[in-house]
Amino acid sequence: MNTSSRSYQYLTTFTALLTIVTGGLHYAWPSPSLPQYTSGNSTSFHITEDEGSWIVIMELISPIPSCFIGALLVDIIGRKKCILLTAVPYFVGWLMIAFAKSAFTLGAARFLVGISDGIAFTVIPLYIAEIADASIRGLLAACISVTWIFGMLLINVIGSYLSITMTAAICSVFPILLLLTFSWMPESPYFLLLKNDYEGARAALKKFKGRNDVDDELMRLQQAVRSQNDTSGSFMDLFKRSNNQRGLGIVAIVRNSQQMSGVAAISFYTLSIFNEAGDFISPLTATIIYVSIQCVMTVVCSAAIDKTGRRPLLILSLGGSALSLFAEGSYFYIKDFTDIDTSSFHFVPVVALIGYVILFNVGAQPIPLLMQGELFPTKVKALASCVSEVYFCIIAATVSKFFQMMRDSYGMYLPFYAFATCCAINLIFVIVFVPETKGKTLEEIQDFLLTKKDKLPK
Repeated sequence: MNTSSRSYQYLTTFTALLTIVTGGLHYAWPSPSLPQYTSGNSTSFHITEDEGSWIVIMELISPIPSCFIGALLVDIIGRKKCILLTAVPYFVGWLMIAFAKSAFTLGAARFLVGISDGIAFTVIPLYIAEIADASIRGLLAACISVTWIFGMLLINVIGSYLSITMTAAICSVFPILLLLTFSWMPESPYFLLLKNDYEGARAALKKFKGRNDVDDELMRLQQAVRSQNDTSGSFMDLFKRSNNQRGLGIVAIVRNSQQMSGVAAISFYTLSIFNEAGDFISPLTATIIYVSIQCVMTVVCSAAIDKTGRRPLLILSLGGSALSLFAEGSYFYIKDFTDIDTSSFHFVPVVALIGYVILFNVGAQPIPLLMQGELFPTKVKALASCVSEVYFCIIAATVSKFFQMMRDSYGMYLPFYAFATCCAINLIFVIVFVPETKGKTLEEIQDFLLTKKDKLPK
């Protein structure tokens, strides 16, 4: 693969990922903004903690139906148009936040942007997996998490220093940039072949491969699409065919590993967690450091993922996350439920959470989305992404509500102990059931899932 082909694949991926940046901005918006509403000191209206928790999870509820919309549209109008479509709800959502006068409007805005989340996270992993060469597919797919977390970092910085209205105005630029840049990028060659547009697929391959002679590659893709189209692509095929069953099982394990660690709740309530931790460092500074390290470590993982592989990073990530979360929970238990003086140990919750974010983002953050795009044949890939995102939304919403309820009823320590336990349990499942897909073409991965071998060929 020459340098020009890589450059074009990078460029296409990064313009598409502007929708993920916008999603990250919306996703972490509660961290700097909700405390302003619950305190009522700097906003025109006040909301309760319970109202705030429902505003938080609204963005996790609406992707459930919109995932199915994405799965339906992606094979009708194409991957590219679906990605462009996400810009509209994202932009309108920022306008609603900017001019909100009630908790209902904020909840409605987050419900609306969740529609774009459902479509984006169904389509983007699919699109990247189909345009990227095997040697850099892991890197490009891991960039989904990098840009997502970059959006989270950006909103924590902007939202902490600017008004909610000004923050929303600045963030509304990103969906506009998506429309202005990604509109010029090619459609996936897989989709074009699904629609029997062979000349369109040839033209797209020339751009992605950086050469005019793409006949061999076009023939390989034609055979793969034809072979996969020989079987039906109904929803029930996800559960009837052995390769799809195995793929769904693997995706469920890596999604559990990701979300049951509490990453969604911690992202939503980062500032509140550091507010309760003590005065070792200002909560705002700690929050920005936390999300900055999260962004940097996801970049590191993206660079390493095609060299070290998926499994070693997942194992390291989950083992380290369990220890860090256990330390976090232990600090809060000792602080709130014993007579032990913790004034000399105010650094512990900050250090433990930073340790968690470093280790979690080594593998558990980016790898699930990467594998979601790798494990399914073209005919059912959109449906599989849809099921994966619905599963993600259900777990993330449940975990976030669990965090708020357990924190308010029993103290901050209990949810952290629960998250640590879940990391340890999911580590076992990863070791036993998750295969290594590093450096394998999508066709080789399907052969592995169909033959039920213990390992993918090297």
